[in-house]
Order: sequence, then structure tokens, then C-alpha cells
Amino acid sequence: MTDNTDTAGRLTPALVTPVLAAAAVNGGAVLVDVRSDKGRGENGEVPGAIVADRDALDEQFGLDSPTKHAEIISLDQPIVVVCGSIAGSGPVAEGLLERGFRNVVHIDGGFAAWKDAGLPANEPARAHGDETRI
Repeated sequence: MTDNTDTAGRLTPALVTPVLAAAAVNGGAVLVDVRSDKGRGENGEVPGAIVADRDALDEQFGLDSPTKHAEIISLDQPIVVVCGSIAGSGPVAEGLLERGFRNVVHIDGGFAAWKDAGLPANEPARAHGDETRI
């Protein structure tokens, strides 16, 4: 998907457009949504994305962890991280690189940019008590 080494030889996650991210996902990359339950509930979700807790990367992405996501099969697994902004996805993408994953990118503009690009997204869950009464 991409080389995650910067000019100084440090591992750094690439920032990609939503369209490039969608192409990677269509090609087999795992889309990881690290937004909070509230963020997903208020703004919608990407169908097929796995939800990850940014504070539990070892448990959810450790290849030997009994609680890892089943979609994560190797350190070469292409991964696309999305959050509400790059301030959320960047540290998670960096954390995955630090844990040995070699093919990690995150989405420039986050979920809003994904949705604005017309890419698949489920509508937000209705707020409790917001149902239309007949």
C-alpha cells in the first residue's frame, strides 16, 4: 500500500485521501475506526469497518492476543485508520507501526472527509427519544 519510512528513516504513517483509502479497503486493507461510540453514533459509521479502542492496541492488534480482531492476520496486513480527525487517527496509526505493522495509513480529514467524498457510510443512529410519533 505504502512505504511508512520518512526521509530520516523513521516509521511514520502516510496520510491518504479518502478515495485512496477506499481503494485500499476495496483491495483488501482492513479499515479500523477509532472514533468513540458517541462519535460513531452521532456521525455515522463506515460499513465493514472494525471498531477499535485506541487505548487497547496491544489487546486488539497483538497477533498473539486472545482478544485481537480476527481480521488482523499478519504484520503485513494493510490497515487504514479513520477517526474524527488526523489528531485521533495519527497516534493510532503510529502505534500500530510501533507494534510492527508495516502497511498502515490514515485518512486525511477523517470520517467527515470520507463521507464528503460520497463513500459508503451508514447514517447516524437516532438520538434516544428522537423518534417520530404518529
